[in-house]
Amino acid sequence: MYLKLDDYEISCESGVRWQDACALLPEKKRPVRPLGISVQGRTLSLSEPAEEYAHARILTFRDEEGRRIYERTLQLLFITAAHRVDPEAHVRIEHSYGCGLYICLREREMTPEFIAAVEREMRALAAAKLPVECKAVTTDDAQDYFARTGQTDRLRILNYRQYGHFTLYHIGDGPEDYFYGAMAPDTGAVDVFSLAICPPGVVLMQPDEADPSRPSEFRKLPKLWRVYQETAEWNRILGCENAADLNEMIVNHGLREFIRVNEALQERKIQSIADQFVASGARLILIAGPSSSGKTTFAHRLTIALKVQGLRPVKLSMDDYYLDRDSLPLEPDGTLDLERVDALDTELFCDHLKRLMAGETVEMPTFDFNSGKRSERTHAFSVEQGQPIIIEGIHGLNEKLTEGIDRSVKFKIYISALTMLNLDDHNRIRTTDARLLRRIVRDSQFRGTPPEDTIAMWKSVRRGEENYIFPFQEEADAMFNSSLTYELSIMKKYAYPALRAVTPSSPHYTLANRLVKFLNYIQTADVEDEIPVNSLLREFIGGCCFYRETD
Repeated sequence: MYLKLDDYEISCESGVRWQDACALLPEKKRPVRPLGISVQGRTLSLSEPAEEYAHARILTFRDEEGRRIYERTLQLLFITAAHRVDPEAHVRIEHSYGCGLYICLREREMTPEFIAAVEREMRALAAAKLPVECKAVTTDDAQDYFARTGQTDRLRILNYRQYGHFTLYHIGDGPEDYFYGAMAPDTGAVDVFSLAICPPGVVLMQPDEADPSRPSEFRKLPKLWRVYQETAEWNRILGCENAADLNEMIVNHGLREFIRVNEALQERKIQSIADQFVASGARLILIAGPSSSGKTTFAHRLTIALKVQGLRPVKLSMDDYYLDRDSLPLEPDGTLDLERVDALDTELFCDHLKRLMAGETVEMPTFDFNSGKRSERTHAFSVEQGQPIIIEGIHGLNEKLTEGIDRSVKFKIYISALTMLNLDDHNRIRTTDARLLRRIVRDSQFRGTPPEDTIAMWKSVRRGEENYIFPFQEEADAMFNSSLTYELSIMKKYAYPALRAVTPSSPHYTLANRLVKFLNYIQTADVEDEIPVNSLLREFIGGCCFYRETD
């Protein structure tokens, strides 16, 4: 049969696996470490039979889907090794941490001896290049297996699965497990990793994106870690760690009170940050965070919390300080990177801030986004002595934005939607996927942008976050997790039908389908009347009191 692989036509026998088809490519065309195959937006395992006349692309660690295959397979490698060291160990994949995954054990701490033994087993399994075996099973058979092996988290989520069969994976004589996507063909494909002790668990470090031949460097992020620990404590208070917990609350009509407590926890945190700012004696509040974190609504709520303290904060927009676009240098691909700090007139911005804090009146610029140039129109602006100034924008944590202003008068806040609701103990919901879902809903609701257009921009948005936000997050004086544990049950109603409508012929089908797959496990809740009008979630679904026209 004939097929096209990475734009190279090859002829092979019927029934051959994709892995074998890759070996038929000329040596110079073969990628170093193939992980999977993409065919019309579908992500397939290399162990699956090749499809005649298919136009396929080989996935490696350089591809987003390839990295996800690597991560899933590495998780299975860890779980298998942990089972070999201690068959009673119950592994839970918690959340991302830098370039790795934080993993813990249920009901006990990982000892250094346990971690060292697991790493030895992982390296032995990787060196053996054992195949990652898979088999299709019925839901009934899976329920029997998970019941026998005490995997109650899997049993509960199966109640909400729409399909009567799925695939279990295992390595050698290790436990059978379920993951939401394709796996690498063998353990030798995931031999680049390291383990970093992070009590009470461990961080499983993945390959460096710039050089996948070596593991990423482990870097302690103490402020981010505290936010994750705080959110974990919130989840314990709320009694909701996995999707089944949320679904059962919806089915049993317990979501309304859950929403009230969830929102109250966030309100208490915002007030705590306001208290922290007042105690700091600072004057400037700089708020930064990745796309769809809810920065604007957070700034409004923080303003109210500060007014409760007797302060009268004012907001200053960075958007009016853009330089004329025709004066900016082009990127190597000929495009403009408007997210660079150099795209702003930082010198003028800093000068105006200094003068405002000194009690002077400044002529604020106005940027015309239609022409891409600064308007000739200005407007007078001043603040009173001691009045806090709130500045929200992508570069808020970057010292270059406020260079020359004493650090003691600056109070920096990092905000992000750090999702910690998992599907089950071995399958997490990625923070980036949850944020993309927020953006899809907001763009569709208020900007008339279909999901495919939002998805098309997402890679560029993510690149900007990696370059201009995440490197500065530990500079923050306070961090705020804007994720609401109940939000996926609300967002599904808005996003799911539109995502399902994206067809395999679309270049954005892979990502749309990825979101659909995890939303399949979330129950839709019709309780929007319970969501407060000042909720962070209202920024995305509508009905926010801060954006209403005057009555």
